[in-house]
Amino acid sequence: MQKIKLGYYPGCSLEGSSREYNESVQAIAEKLGIELVSIPDWNCCGATAAHNLNKELSLSLPARNLALAEEAGLKELVVPCAACYSRFTTTQHELMHDETMHQKVNGIIGKEYKGNLRILNVIQFIEEFIIDKLDDNIKFEFNKKVACYYGCLLVRPNKILNFDRTEDPQTMDVVMKKLGADSIDWAYKTECCGAGFSVSFTEAVGRLSGKIVEDADHRGAEALIVACPMCHSNLDMRRPEIDKYNGKKLNIPVLYITQAIGLALGIDRNILGLQRHFVTVKLNDFKPFAKKIEVENLQITEEI
Repeated sequence: MQKIKLGYYPGCSLEGSSREYNESVQAIAEKLGIELVSIPDWNCCGATAAHNLNKELSLSLPARNLALAEEAGLKELVVPCAACYSRFTTTQHELMHDETMHQKVNGIIGKEYKGNLRILNVIQFIEEFIIDKLDDNIKFEFNKKVACYYGCLLVRPNKILNFDRTEDPQTMDVVMKKLGADSIDWAYKTECCGAGFSVSFTEAVGRLSGKIVEDADHRGAEALIVACPMCHSNLDMRRPEIDKYNGKKLNIPVLYITQAIGLALGIDRNILGLQRHFVTVKLNDFKPFAKKIEVENLQITEEI
């Protein structure tokens, strides 16, 4: 079977603090016959601070990556990090609607960015290249009650991103239901987790993320499902501050949606990076998928 080739921008987080996100994206892509081709010589996109400091810099950093991708002959670019995706799509929109700034940025980066690249976040990647292959490849049902958390950057700004429903998005929920999960209806799926204030204003992150985790736990969710490195970091790593705000210890784990898909596909937990999480992932007793009863080299009752 010939592999589908797609451009890929991991960004800084996926090569550092969120390497398990990168590992899980790569793992499910390989499992389903998709080759992710990284942009040669890519640079930081400037998230989260550049657009607060210098307009031209905030556009030039993503534009250089986009121009490099075009030079490499890539037509579609998968950008898993929600912050990177936001900067890429915002830059593309602004430069395609402001020719003066477009030419100025081309001069800064020393390249001609044409705007021909199609940029996909991880949900769009799953929708277009993964979901149709799941029925024939799922080995286990993700038979858990989950809360899909979208955060700010996947759905905003709506005029540019045009996500399914800004205040009540459904795409991740649809994917998780496809895996056999019970995706709950809850109040905090697009509320801010505190984002980049994790270091400079940790108490605020504890308060904002605390409300998210508490609501998901209160509604019986067994896992939070995310698609953003910053969201995962705040909801997972900042659990001491979250527990302090809530006045109780909450053990609900946080998984990237790509990790959830990987588990349903029967990929080993260590390949998916689940051992790297601060909150231990204890999801037991996945049910064999109806079409895939026999599973090789995997104990479905072990703690994952």
